[in-house]
Formats: sequence, C-alpha cells, structure tokens
Amino acid sequence: MEVIRGPVAKRDIDQMAENLFHECLRILGGLRRLAEYGRLTWLPSLAEAAYVILLKEEMLKTSKEIAETLGITEQTVKNILRSNVEEVKRYLEGEIEKVDEHIAGGIAKMAYEKMKRERGVFIKEGELEALGVGWALNVIKRMRDAEFPINPEDLRERLRGVEIDGKAAEELVEKLEKPVESMEELLSELRRLAEG
Repeated sequence: MEVIRGPVAKRDIDQMAENLFHECLRILGGLRRLAEYGRLTWLPSLAEAAYVILLKEEMLKTSKEIAETLGITEQTVKNILRSNVEEVKRYLEGEIEKVDEHIAGGIAKMAYEKMKRERGVFIKEGELEALGVGWALNVIKRMRDAEFPINPEDLRERLRGVEIDGKAAEELVEKLEKPVESMEELLSELRRLAEG
C-alpha cells in the first residue's frame, strides 16, 4: 500500500525530525544507554539521518537537494538512504561485530517505519472513501505532527473544516471531556460522536 503524503511545511519537518530523533533514541534504549556504551558521538549522525530520511520520504527531495539543504555531501546522503536496516539491527543486537552500513541511517529508517506504522497511514485514499471513512484520511493528515495526549481545544483548531458524516469535526470535539491519548482513540471517539 502507498503512504499518504500531503504538503509538509519546513517548520513541520523540523518538528518531525525532532520526533524522529527521539524515536531513534528510544530504539537505542535512551540517552543514558548511549552514554553507558560510549556512543554519544552518534547523536549528530542520528540528527542528520533523521533529516535525510524525512526530506526524502516526506518532501520527496533528491539526494542532491538533501545534500544542499543540509550542507553535507551527496555521498553521505546516499549512504544514509541505502543503509540496510536488517544489517544494522543485527549489529545493534550484537549478532555481528562490524557493519559496513551507515548505522545512524539504519536506525533512522527503523524509527521512521515504526512511526509510520503507529500513525496508521498505510492505506490508500480510495480505500478509505470506499469504506465510508474518508474523513479519517483528513483527520490523519491534520494530525500528522501532533503530540499526544492532545486537548480538545487544540483538536478543534486542527480539525476545523473536516466533516464526519455531515457533522463538523470541531463541534464533535467539543463533546470530548478529556485529552485524547492516541490517534486510534481520536478516530474511535470521532466515529462514536458522529454516530451518537
């Protein structure tokens, strides 16, 4: 299935890169674990790799454009983009002692795929419409860089103009009594409120 992509503003990429960087740290066991293993030197490479992956996947930039944007070599960009996730996983798990892959690139790829899976964006627009949940696509797009939990006031602003079965999403959100903890909960609550 294809990944849903919408226009991403530069400031959104910065926030997404920060989120992706944090996910990279979680995959590695946190900042403390990196310090314990003497791997703090990985931090700049992880930040760089997060931007490379996002600029390629979300903004569909070429390797040359990414290199120019970040002020790095095109070869570095290519090394990050072609890193083998499975080999990097084996290295991180101690199965192999050395890897010829760009380690930070592999970690950033793992983190990006994990974030995409958790946000549930592996579905085609036409399939959503056919299922009668096309509104969910609009909600997902509007919530693309949202931090959960999110309060109803912020939701109203983000969902302004979205309709769910002919009802304005921002009006449905007014009926929420507490912050929403996840994208799954948000979609479920909106469906419940639209039917009620």
